Amino acid sequence: MKPIPKFEDALVLRTDFSNSTAWEEICAAIRQPVGGQGFQAYVEFFSDPEYDGANIEQVLLAIPKDYNHSFLFIVDHVALSHSEQPVLVLDLEFEGGQTFRAIPSEMSTVENNLSIANMDFEDFADAVDSDGIFRGFKDQA
Repeated sequence: MKPIPKFEDALVLRTDFSNSTAWEEICAAIRQPVGGQGFQAYVEFFSDPEYDGANIEQVLLAIPKDYNHSFLFIVDHVALSHSEQPVLVLDLEFEGGQTFRAIPSEMSTVENNLSIANMDFEDFADAVDSDGIFRGFKDQA
C-alpha cells in the first residue's frame, strides 16, 4: 500500500467503496457548519481505491514518518452502513492505534480541538457513549 499523502488540513480517509452515495452524504455532513458562527471541520477528503478494505494496522503503516497531524478520520464500512454514520477517529501519537467514533456533526469539535492541541485524544475517547460513539459533551449539572 502506498503512503498516505500529506495534506495541510486533517485527513478524512475512505477505506470502503461499497456505497458512493453514503460517502458523499458523510462528506456533506462533515462540511456542514455547526452553529450560527460558521464553526466547521478543517479537513481534506481522500478517496483512493488503493485503500479499499484497509484496516487500522495497514493505515498506520501507510502514514508517513513526518505526517503533520496527530490523528485522522476514517470512513469505513461501519460509517457507511450505520444510521448515524459514525466516522472512526484514529490516534497517531501517544497511543497510536487507539480509536473512537464520532458522528459527522461533532467532527468539527474533534478536529478543531485536536488540531490546536486544546484537548487530548483521551478527552474525546473518554466522552463516548456506551457504544463507543462521540455525540458531543454532555452538560454536567
